[in-house]
Amino acid sequence: MGIPAWIWFVIAAVALVAGLALLAVDRGREGSRSRERMRWADLRGWTYVEEDPRLARQWSGGAIGYFDAESTLNLVAGSTFTADGRRPVYVFDLEADNQIPAVVVAVRCTRVHPVLLELWLSSVPFQREGMPEMLGPVGQRYAFADDIAGARELITQDLVEATDALGGDVSVAWLENEWVLASAAPNVGPSRLERLLRDLGEIADIVDPYYEDEVAPGRPWQPEADPADATGPAHAADAPPANPHPGH
Repeated sequence: MGIPAWIWFVIAAVALVAGLALLAVDRGREGSRSRERMRWADLRGWTYVEEDPRLARQWSGGAIGYFDAESTLNLVAGSTFTADGRRPVYVFDLEADNQIPAVVVAVRCTRVHPVLLELWLSSVPFQREGMPEMLGPVGQRYAFADDIAGARELITQDLVEATDALGGDVSVAWLENEWVLASAAPNVGPSRLERLLRDLGEIADIVDPYYEDEVAPGRPWQPEADPADATGPAHAADAPPANPHPGH
């Protein structure tokens, strides 16, 4: 005996109600995030923009390339003081496949970095198509660069210590063009974003001091690998096992 048609109707109705409820929850979270970001921008005297489809095209590395970001949402633009002076900043949510997988914080330097350098936590599955060449472990992170020799000149012990201090919720920090950027979970609040801005400001001061002739050179970075292998290519087999749950 077949199932009565009214039962299928009830099942479909329940599924529809559940779907609408989930959609309402998602929209509520989006609205809450937007309002929180807007209030934070107002408190800082910064600019808030609900969406900017062009901004993400400035970059191709780090979380931008990993998530293949299509647009940016809840964008905050302003400037902040670092030890070397005031620097422009951006804070925005990435949008990919109609989801928000990460929030990105960016601090602008005064010069263009000659190398794309990505520093990934070993606990996240950082591999993607078209990824830069792996340099190897750098402190608590794995480094990837489009110019290995140039990256070795850029990395100092001060930079390693500063990126190690970013925290375990920052899946990747990277240098691209004239920016220092980092990616964190999309649900982080203004207080965490404030700390991350300060940390990235310190990194910007390390790689881009305003008065370079008055600043002592950074301490050379000492790689963990055997110095005899320093000039050899990094191998994908050296990478740590991928974690199917990024950021955990």
